[in-house]
Amino acid sequence: MTAEASEPAAGEQRQEPSASPVGQPPAGPGRFIRRSRRFPLITRDTARPEGGGRAAPGAAPAPARQWPLLTVMGGVGLGLLIVALDAFRAGTVLIGLSLLAGAFFRWALPEVGMLAVRSRFTDMLTYGLLGAAIVLLSLMAQPDPWVSIPFLDDVVHFTVR
Repeated sequence: MTAEASEPAAGEQRQEPSASPVGQPPAGPGRFIRRSRRFPLITRDTARPEGGGRAAPGAAPAPARQWPLLTVMGGVGLGLLIVALDAFRAGTVLIGLSLLAGAFFRWALPEVGMLAVRSRFTDMLTYGLLGAAIVLLSLMAQPDPWVSIPFLDDVVHFTVR
């Protein structure tokens, strides 16, 4: 074990060895030494994302442990297959709904496996906004849009000209 590995992290205290009896505060050289609160110059480890643990017990097979991610990816893959089979609107709506399901999983479940990439708030915001935008744009796509929002129609016509 190296000397660097035994050093406490930033802000932690370390105790010098002493010969004082158990239960008594260390005297003299055995006192607590306050370390700097600054982050170390060399990062030795990375923090796991919040909620990045397994979604199923460790004894479960690997696919079962990552079921939230596989559900979202399966929905996106099925949506892409539907788009490839010439059902553009239905496929893109399915892709957007899959991302919205990912946002819901991130909000509702304490552990989501590899679906957790960043903090819970950032993941929910990213999945939710992308999913909602894809659904909204697919419902507004020409020809024969299912939803018409005049303000967005004007923006699209102004920027495309």
